[in-house]
Amino acid sequence: MAAFKNKENGTWFVQFRYTDWQGERKQKFKRGFATKREALEWEREFLMQKRADVTMLFKTFVDLYEKDVRPSIKENTWYTKEHIINEKILPYFGKRRLCDISAKDIIAWQNEMRSSTKAGGKNLSQSYLKTIHNQLSALFNHAVRFYGLKVNPAATVGNMGKAEYKEMLFWTTEEYTKFANEMMDKPLSYYAFQMLYWCGIRLGELLALTAADFDFEKRTVTINKSYQRLNGKDVITSPKTPKSNRTIKMPKFLCEEIKEYLGMLYGAGKDNRIFPITKSYLHHEMNRGADKAGVKRIRIHDLRHSHVSLLIDKGFQPLAIADRVGHESVEITYRYAHLFPSKQIEMVEKLDAIWNGDE
Repeated sequence: MAAFKNKENGTWFVQFRYTDWQGERKQKFKRGFATKREALEWEREFLMQKRADVTMLFKTFVDLYEKDVRPSIKENTWYTKEHIINEKILPYFGKRRLCDISAKDIIAWQNEMRSSTKAGGKNLSQSYLKTIHNQLSALFNHAVRFYGLKVNPAATVGNMGKAEYKEMLFWTTEEYTKFANEMMDKPLSYYAFQMLYWCGIRLGELLALTAADFDFEKRTVTINKSYQRLNGKDVITSPKTPKSNRTIKMPKFLCEEIKEYLGMLYGAGKDNRIFPITKSYLHHEMNRGADKAGVKRIRIHDLRHSHVSLLIDKGFQPLAIADRVGHESVEITYRYAHLFPSKQIEMVEKLDAIWNGDE
């Protein structure tokens, strides 16, 4: 290993050969270092990365992790991971060697995370503590599986925090109707909320809809994409899960309303978003409408809960509901079990009949 000084400006550079992952010999040149030591450290970390040496710095490994993982996941998923890594993990472990991080270090990190606070002075939530630990553990799991690390110290210590389940709220049809009546002064808002309540789609799915997604003869809307706003850019991705790709039947009245709405969008192409608004806009509109209608404030995602609750109330079974909203049926059964009518009496009467030979 050697570093060289640029006589013209006094900076340092490195120039060396290495073998890439295909076994080919390559030459690497990097300049602009302030000191010889910085230049040599950069060369050493570069070569460790190419050899997948577990003595590399944790920050160097994170760069490898990004190259390995980022191409296979959604852009918004990576941004979430990246924020956690940069804000909660690298400041603590970045300059440590990957192989030197022990279970004791993880415990110390966990304790620091538990005592850290957000901008308002509140401690991190239990669910967020669990999330950031899971991300750290995912990094070490990747090192174990693909880079020869012997053990995942985060898994040895165990998780911190716990999942927090927010109360599931929903509007009855009467409550929603009061709200919808207050939205009629803004057609865009009204029709957006109509789709959310009567089809049970997710907010990202709503904001990705185009005119081409509707088939008014068959009275269907196709859900095959989702909208995100990332780093100031509009990003269209695939839906949340493979099950989320689905075709939903629409009530006749809703088909007529959406046809009416599309007729208002002069000059819009079939592939343009028909709800070119932001999530924050709809949050504001929901607050406005709920206040004017005098109904309880619920989250936008609770409109999806409202749709499922309505279908349960009308006697539809979990499998049919799951197919409509893009869930697994077991998830519907588990999350909404308290809303399904009890079958206990009917069950024991059937069992009595079997025992008595009446069936």
